[in-house]
Amino acid sequence: MSRDIRSFIRDESGMGTVEVILIMVVLIGLVVIFKKQLNDLAKKIFQKINSDSSSIIS
Repeated sequence: MSRDIRSFIRDESGMGTVEVILIMVVLIGLVVIFKKQLNDLAKKIFQKINSDSSSIIS
């Protein structure tokens, strides 16, 4: 009985999944926190691309 409990405690087969889930939760949290700044940055980048492509085409 105690050997089974020790082997269960030492078993780390699910640790990879837990780590990936925690990393995803942190990344999603950061996106939610910085959503406005990311949207503003994306708008500026696309405006710059549009203005540069217009000057190349003209």
